[in-house]
Amino acid sequence: MALRRILSLWFPRLAVERVLRQRRDALSLPFAVVGERGNRQVLISLSPEAEAAGLRQDQPLRDATAMCPGLVTVPENRAADEAFLRSLCRWAGKFTPWVAPEPPDAMVLDLTGCAHLFGGEDGLLAQIEADCTDLGLTPRAGLAETRGAAWALARFAGMTMANARNGDAIQQEARATRSRAAVRSNGGGRRDGDTASQRQSGGAATAAPGHLRAALGPLPLAALRLPADVVEGLGRLGLRRVDEVMALPRAGLTRRFGPVLLRRLDQALGLEPEPVNPGAAPPHFAVRLSFPDPIGLRDDVVAGMDRLLAPLCDKLRLAGMGCRRARLEAWRSDGGFSAIEVTLARAAADPDRLRPLLVLKLDQIEAGFGIDRLRLVAAQVETMPSQQSRGAVLAAPGGASQGDAAAAVLDLVGKLGARLGTEAVTRLHPADSHIPGKTATVLAAAWSDPAPAPWPTPPGPRPIVMMRPEWVEMADGGATPGATPGASFRWRGRNLSLRVAIGPERLLPEWWLDDPDWRNGARDYWRVETEAGERLWLFYAHGADLSPGWFCHGVFD
Repeated sequence: MALRRILSLWFPRLAVERVLRQRRDALSLPFAVVGERGNRQVLISLSPEAEAAGLRQDQPLRDATAMCPGLVTVPENRAADEAFLRSLCRWAGKFTPWVAPEPPDAMVLDLTGCAHLFGGEDGLLAQIEADCTDLGLTPRAGLAETRGAAWALARFAGMTMANARNGDAIQQEARATRSRAAVRSNGGGRRDGDTASQRQSGGAATAAPGHLRAALGPLPLAALRLPADVVEGLGRLGLRRVDEVMALPRAGLTRRFGPVLLRRLDQALGLEPEPVNPGAAPPHFAVRLSFPDPIGLRDDVVAGMDRLLAPLCDKLRLAGMGCRRARLEAWRSDGGFSAIEVTLARAAADPDRLRPLLVLKLDQIEAGFGIDRLRLVAAQVETMPSQQSRGAVLAAPGGASQGDAAAAVLDLVGKLGARLGTEAVTRLHPADSHIPGKTATVLAAAWSDPAPAPWPTPPGPRPIVMMRPEWVEMADGGATPGATPGASFRWRGRNLSLRVAIGPERLLPEWWLDDPDWRNGARDYWRVETEAGERLWLFYAHGADLSPGWFCHGVFD
């Protein structure tokens, strides 16, 4: 059985180098990525020029600009950094199929049985270094038999103990431990860069097979991926290096620091397995069509799109997937790019359902000097239901007609969404509340199913138009609690005469919620009709916290 060899690739400047790949004009300037940490703007990633100016990571932006007035900064973009790391994982797939990301700025590769394809480990590391140089990246690599040891070598190999985050600061130790710390610092203050157990070449540190303990021993305790409080607690005892912890009784360490310390140590030494589990590649469905000569007419774009729809839907059907969001990309001859995107109300793998939505937005594509290539992408896919259920649906009474009606509604939602925007098309769902105005919830129609019938029936008729309660000045006889509305009242600056009043219907506030609109207590609702034919929904507020009075809450049809 081949000995496991794990490579840890760490990109300490990943965020800033991702930006510098696009901003070549700032390559020679002090450059930094700024993010928010604890309500403060601090430097997240620095270029070599910024570090040469004396700036450091996690430094407040205000102090950094005072030290280096010419500092160029950009805000942190975690989504873009994660996408860039995923693309680097795809690049690393040329060396081994076992690649796993370690967000936010590293990845781990299982090179077992793969190094000989590149001339051995030295040849593979040289190829990685050359590729990273071409990509504008400066990685640090650690190669060992375990994932934990490779992680430690990539970040702490060749570092002096004073530069380590938990460095051997003798002046901060208790007097009882200073003498021992001084003895340790004589032989362990700076690790050898080239020994039988650990070898360094450029930005890579390699642990020789069978020498894990010797390679990990001189490293600081932070190399074991321990929480900061555990490292700090060990430092109070005068323990700074990994070999010092190896020599102590395990039972006492577990009682004092919990199982995490020994677990991390065993993982680094290979006593506890820690496999590399590569993430499954997300499903990707896309087709493209290149043209011998650029096209610019709308009919030509439609013809090209029609040629792409059928093969894309065939791929989706073979995978049992349906397209929920589709994107048509047009690449121009001048290097420009234009795209349209549509969202379906339900997943589909039928060209007849995708084509009408794409045609509605086709005028948004800029042809420019001509389009060289069209690309159709299923940007979001969902699992399609099994086709075996179709027979049961058709066999049920009215199943075919109900299914066709539901499909027609969903197609209508998709077309309206293409015109107005997906989130602008909404539907109502019943809500568990007796308060007028809260009996229904507004949901996006494209991302929700119709509410099951029947709807909950309210205790009484409800108006079609509802507004915030408006003050009504009631005539004599309507100002007494429990009395019917007066013979006349004034609303919206008009004097109205009462013809019919039906009620009351008492509604109480939801006492477990603090609703400002219901702070005037219980309400007695009345359906009234005026001599002019207006049908209103009035209520009398009993005034638990506010003054009592009459209000208009809605208008019937």
